[in-house]
Amino acid sequence: MEVGIVARKGNPEAVSVAAEIRDTVRDRGETVWVDERTASHLDAEGRAVDALGDCDLAVAVGGDGTFLFVARNAGDTPVLGVNLGEVGFLNAVPPDAAERAVSSAVEEFRGDGIRVREVPRLAARTDGWTSVPAANEVVVQGDRRGPGGGIDYELSVDGSRYSAGHADGVLVATPTGSTAYNLSERGPLVHPEVAGLVVNEMVADESMPPLVVDVDATVTVSVSDPDGVVVVSDGRNTKAITGPTEVTVSRTVPPMRIAGPESDFFEALEKLS
Repeated sequence: MEVGIVARKGNPEAVSVAAEIRDTVRDRGETVWVDERTASHLDAEGRAVDALGDCDLAVAVGGDGTFLFVARNAGDTPVLGVNLGEVGFLNAVPPDAAERAVSSAVEEFRGDGIRVREVPRLAARTDGWTSVPAANEVVVQGDRRGPGGGIDYELSVDGSRYSAGHADGVLVATPTGSTAYNLSERGPLVHPEVAGLVVNEMVADESMPPLVVDVDATVTVSVSDPDGVVVVSDGRNTKAITGPTEVTVSRTVPPMRIAGPESDFFEALEKLS
């Protein structure tokens, strides 16, 4: 078994926890490595994060941001998250239980395989281009927000027109992402067991309410303006597309595969207040 560990950048506690996990996996006779940045703090040799896709288990030590960074590089490798005291919708394991949780995953691998929960990821597509998969949300927006910015658009779900007008943008979120950017745009919270997507018009002049659709729905944003749109995946992967254009957003593969114990959704919500 091969385990890759990534610790939150610039966090000494994350580095310390990563070192403890590394030693635990080694003691169990399995192959383990840490990312290059973490290795520089441990006087050890590290590996590039894109090697996570070849591992049997990826461990993210930090917050939800670290988890998403690891998941983007892990492909369909299961990801186990260690939470360092933040909200932790994805990272369910506290630091004092990290070694035990990873040891359990090793035992599962030796048996019937690591137990995982699969959660959807989204991709935007247009004109032969496909976005980086998003675990939280895809946003189709103008090159800037606010007065004088935004987009004129028509919004459809599975080919049926839902809304049209002018807005800063359109956000499509997974249940995982409903607690992130979507929430700040007054979108609904969606329980992780609900197989749906949120369609949310951002600061629209006139809009329909945020809509929850089937997880396999295709959301289409049509923009006639020659200035086009900017498509943003999980707040960091950005693509400018000239108009007129039609951007579709739908579920993609592989899903995000989460290992380890589940977090308590309602307990995590308390940390948002």
